[in-house]
Amino acid sequence: MIENETVYESSLDHDFLDEIYALPGGQQIKKCIQCGTCSGSCPMGSVMDHAPRKIFSLIRAGFRDEVLDSNTIWLCSSCYTCAVRCPKEIKITDVMYALKRLAVKEGRTRGRKAVALSRNFVRMVDKYGRNHETELMTRYILEAELFGAFHFVYQGWALFSNGRLPLMPNRMKNIDQLRKILKRVDELGEI
Repeated sequence: MIENETVYESSLDHDFLDEIYALPGGQQIKKCIQCGTCSGSCPMGSVMDHAPRKIFSLIRAGFRDEVLDSNTIWLCSSCYTCAVRCPKEIKITDVMYALKRLAVKEGRTRGRKAVALSRNFVRMVDKYGRNHETELMTRYILEAELFGAFHFVYQGWALFSNGRLPLMPNRMKNIDQLRKILKRVDELGEI
């Protein structure tokens, strides 16, 4: 926790704010008036180590490690309640996505189950044009939940019994068009 430590200015990353400004959606941080409406509106705020308002404040102050190692960016449920209620119309969820991308880029995702799920979901979409739940669950369990795999047996059997876990993937027609779109979006850095 930052409150219990002495932080010297020399240890702060003074370029962090400019780096966030340069990210898609990051420049909106300039408009934040620190009113706390986002934090008070966030349904996940009670389990976050720093509320969204504080994340914005930490970015401005140059606390790179505290922001990118925070669970806040990973617990954002993308419900957009904060963005709808923000008096300055800041797209806070988009900033959280930008921070997630930066954390992934810097390899700060060790032990993050959400990252394993997201990475494997993207693989499925790239491979088949849509999700293949059986392969996704298998890859996720092997990567993130290997020691807890038995917890998924009952749920997996129930889904399989009801035809919700198909053995074979269903590939999308014209998948090359989807890949072109995703490649272009990736080039623009919008997701």
